[in-house]
Amino acid sequence: MNNDHYLFVSDLHLDASLPPAVDQFLTFLDGPARAACGLYILGDLFEAWVGDDDLDECRASVCAALRRYTDSGLPCHVVRGNRDFLLGSAFEARTGCRLLPDPVLLQLGELRVFVCHGDLLCRDDVAYQQLRSIVRQSRWQKAFLALDLATRRVLAGAARKGSQAHTSRAGYRIMDVNPQAVAAGFRVSDARLMIHGHTHRPGIHDETVDGQAATRIVLGDWYTQGSCLRLYSDGRYELEALPRD
Repeated sequence: MNNDHYLFVSDLHLDASLPPAVDQFLTFLDGPARAACGLYILGDLFEAWVGDDDLDECRASVCAALRRYTDSGLPCHVVRGNRDFLLGSAFEARTGCRLLPDPVLLQLGELRVFVCHGDLLCRDDVAYQQLRSIVRQSRWQKAFLALDLATRRVLAGAARKGSQAHTSRAGYRIMDVNPQAVAAGFRVSDARLMIHGHTHRPGIHDETVDGQAATRIVLGDWYTQGSCLRLYSDGRYELEALPRD
């Protein structure tokens, strides 16, 4: 087994409305992911997550597959995204995954890696940042989780529609990362490699921070195909598109 690399994915947006994406991820967990040192999911694993009791057949199948993966002895770490920021301790217990803070600094052997979902870097989207600051408060989350499951699902559906409308109105630049926020992330972490998702714009970007070279890797979404980063222990990396049959 050539397990000298870690895998990073993001923005899978798994949901019963898109079975091909769900099937592809389950196959990924039972196949390529088993040959890695571990898996990092950088947010928006699910299209929506309104509480750890929100387990329809689709979500249950994903959680069961994650449990099979972690039971095999491989670690899976999950960063909460803007669609599944309510993932909690029951999710961890059910899947064997470990929830990480956002952002987080990883030390993978000799590699120092700054990791985040990516939405915090989009500072120019002021309306979204204001909303994010509200829904990430423990007081708001406690009140929301106290609602019955059906009501939470309705509210989440309305929020998704509002988000889609906001995205269609906002400009391309506003929806992308802010260069100053990116530079601040590199400075505070003292890392030279940053990995994130959220923008759905996969690519590898050469950055310069205080005269030093750095690399920012953006993961793609899984709406029409998969996207995966292989990060090797010697610092090499491969950003792959995973075609869907």
